Amino acid sequence: MAVQLHHHIGGREVPGTGPHGDVFDPATGQVAAQVPLGGAAEVAAAVDAAAAAFPGWAATTPLQRARVLFRLRGLIERDADALARTIVAEHGKTLSDARGEVTRGLEVVEFACGIPHLLKGEYSAEVGRGVDSWSERAPLGVVAGITPFNFPAMVPLWMAPVALACGNTFVLKPSEKVPSAALRLAGLLREAGLPEGAFNVVHGGREAVDALLDEPRVQAVSFVGSTAVARHVYERGSQAGKRVQALGGAKNHAVVLPDADIGVAADALLGAGYGSAGERCMAISVAVCVGQATADALVEALAPKVRALRIGPGLEDPDMGPLVDAAHRARVRACIDRGVAEGARLVVDGRTHPRTQGEGFFLGASLFDHVTPEMALWREEIFGPVLCVVRVEDFESALALVDAHAYGNGAAVFTRSGGAAREFSRRVQAGMVGINVPIPVPMAFHCFGGWKRSLFGPLHMHGPDGVRFFTRLKTMTARWPEGAGAAEFAMPTMR
Repeated sequence: MAVQLHHHIGGREVPGTGPHGDVFDPATGQVAAQVPLGGAAEVAAAVDAAAAAFPGWAATTPLQRARVLFRLRGLIERDADALARTIVAEHGKTLSDARGEVTRGLEVVEFACGIPHLLKGEYSAEVGRGVDSWSERAPLGVVAGITPFNFPAMVPLWMAPVALACGNTFVLKPSEKVPSAALRLAGLLREAGLPEGAFNVVHGGREAVDALLDEPRVQAVSFVGSTAVARHVYERGSQAGKRVQALGGAKNHAVVLPDADIGVAADALLGAGYGSAGERCMAISVAVCVGQATADALVEALAPKVRALRIGPGLEDPDMGPLVDAAHRARVRACIDRGVAEGARLVVDGRTHPRTQGEGFFLGASLFDHVTPEMALWREEIFGPVLCVVRVEDFESALALVDAHAYGNGAAVFTRSGGAAREFSRRVQAGMVGINVPIPVPMAFHCFGGWKRSLFGPLHMHGPDGVRFFTRLKTMTARWPEGAGAAEFAMPTMR
């Protein structure tokens, strides 16, 4: 019998009263749980709880808030394996990949533990005679996070710890495909000593998203997902007067120069292209080879490695697990079909992998060569285990190809030349750049975010931008005069 999941509102489980959705085990294709699909009523209840908790939590000193998060850090370490297994059960990624996801989320918790230092403002004495000026960062109030299916724990942990550390209260709307990790995090926050109502989880689809965007008490919304939904969230939330950061899709390129170590590049692309079955916004999905000989050597090195990938249930910890559900697998297969029809050379056909014939949402790894910018394979985000090789003649053509794409999340270059690497990293139009590093996801104390259609809003996620996003700046100017002074009608100049 399928497990019945609940919302988490005001520190307790709240059963759903409306429709429910199925949560699948991607390795078997069977329904493992049912999740309530909340709407405006559930969002209002969660915001009620968060609004009631805000004054007390905001008045808690940053040091005390940090101590709650420090306890959370220990609890996540304690339960890391259980949390990883929960991710595998609903997303399908391998166990080692899920453990890595938990670690990367934990790093943001550790960053947020430094909030007493991060909230320090600036102070200037004697900006005018007897006048001092200083700045402070104040919490916003109730804030919300809307997170995707591909990182059920990491992305919520990229948002909530920083928001809570800054003194806000939080409403999380996780993907309805992978709801259980969010509920586990809610339980750990409660165990860590977070006040009831300071962190809430509401499940649902578009109705819940729009209710959060329209709710006047929600001051800010952080989102990660597809570009189409990111644009919707940004536009609707901004129109409602909210602060919004909306991270969208990606089509990350890796440029392989003729001087690159082909073996190193092939191994890096194998993990970056097919890890997590390609369901990563930082996956490398396009290899741009400079020169025909470079492309020939790379494809020759890659093809047998791609064919040899071990594919199976995530708990067996193979190289690659299944896709998240049947609909997404069908979409990725359609992209492969279209690539063949468009004339790209399908070197390895993941559609024919034996695992695709059994239970579960499995699809083998595919490798295309001779992909061109006119093809949908290059233009569209596939979000699956498909790597495309594009051939160009020189460095400038490679850079122009990367920059011509509508997305600008991440890009990488493989080379032995420091000059070429420096030129690429300075000129490429992408928010995150790797030099012989295929997935350049910054550490928690730096900021994560792309350019162009990969990010809507001026502030990136976690790091210093995370603190800026979840606070508003207040600047004070003070004078302590002795005796009465004359009225001044000119613009004050502090002279």
